Amino acid sequence: MSEQYKTPFEEQLSACQQHVNDKLMATFSSLPFLDSPLATAMLHGAVLGGKRLRPFLVYSVGEMFGLSRESLDAPALALECIHAYSLIHDDLPAMDNDDLRRGQPTCHIKFGESLAILAGDALQSLAFEILAKQDMPNIALSDRLAMVAELATASGLAGMCGGQSLDLEAEGKQIDLAALEQIHRHKTGALIRTAVRLGAYSAGQRGREVLPLLDQYAQAIGLAFQVHDDILDVIGNTDVIGKRQGNDQQLGKSTYPALLGLEQAKKKARDLYEEALAALTELEKQSYNTVILKKLAGFIIERNS
Repeated sequence: MSEQYKTPFEEQLSACQQHVNDKLMATFSSLPFLDSPLATAMLHGAVLGGKRLRPFLVYSVGEMFGLSRESLDAPALALECIHAYSLIHDDLPAMDNDDLRRGQPTCHIKFGESLAILAGDALQSLAFEILAKQDMPNIALSDRLAMVAELATASGLAGMCGGQSLDLEAEGKQIDLAALEQIHRHKTGALIRTAVRLGAYSAGQRGREVLPLLDQYAQAIGLAFQVHDDILDVIGNTDVIGKRQGNDQQLGKSTYPALLGLEQAKKKARDLYEEALAALTELEKQSYNTVILKKLAGFIIERNS
């Protein structure tokens, strides 16, 4: 969508995207061996496009509790580094074997498999370095520690990596809807839920008191994100979505359109959207402003990339 046709929400999302890009570049500028092939590959994976929805969630939830953006930069950047590392590894020949990401050559295509693996590893390490070391004004040390634990859990066996393993095991097999949801609640949903939780932990006890409602919201939009991704794999345009259209089908993956049909998959996404709104309605009863979170839920099931 061109700049002149952006909605106010899309402008806000774009501003956040630029903010995250600027902060990532500032972080990279302080790293040693900045001109090395490894640092260049890391930068390619971390700064090459992306809507920055996960950092946007961190900021949106934290700001709902009155936290400053400065206090939320570290968890937002750490989460995006984990996401970037996961995409680099997901694209590898041993995984999804993608040659396009965000309309550009994937990291292993541009730099080779060995360097792509190392770039992903180094971005994972950088995420925890950021979360442990960067300034987080007005954040208690105990809450910072909770963020480290949350991000570690969501990244590993109980979260993203576990989901990717289940996804690989399911390739070429017929699985049911429950198994598909288990894959995506881990592979995609875990980091989205963590984005919401990192924003909540920034507010200490106030955030923890409403975690059940925030979890309900996060789980709904996390699954809706993947359902819509599956829909885009069927009806999307490669030039718009930035990766090969139809790649899931070529890999023999089970998807929501394959299991439910395209129209029922669309209905599934809308139902999850309504589930997310229901959680936000309960938060509003406690005097929290959830306008941005509502708009984000709608954006997730309406985006074209």
